[in-house]
Amino acid sequence: MVLLESEQFLTELTRLFQKCLLSGSVFITLEKYDGRTKPIPRKGSVEGFEPSDNKCLLRATDGEKKISTVVSSKEVNKFQMAYSNLLRANMDGLKKKDKKSKSKKSKAAQ
Repeated sequence: MVLLESEQFLTELTRLFQKCLLSGSVFITLEKYDGRTKPIPRKGSVEGFEPSDNKCLLRATDGEKKISTVVSSKEVNKFQMAYSNLLRANMDGLKKKDKKSKSKKSKAAQ
């Protein structure tokens, strides 16, 4: 997994969307990140670890290539605006769900 800066992450995410435009999927996860690089031990001495800043970890993958970035609380508004614009621009290939009318369902039930 490649840890990128936020601008590079958005650029690479755009490339992933373009690559998977006709077929394939892009999976995006978002979670709270406290800066730890090692897991918390189950038993024993637990150190008081206080993160100085709230951060978010974003990951994206298309099944082959994985990218990630860490966004601090100071730059979250700027990143969120750019991220939402990117999602709006690249979610045009979604298929609409076929809705069946109530009359067809009632006829099929009888």
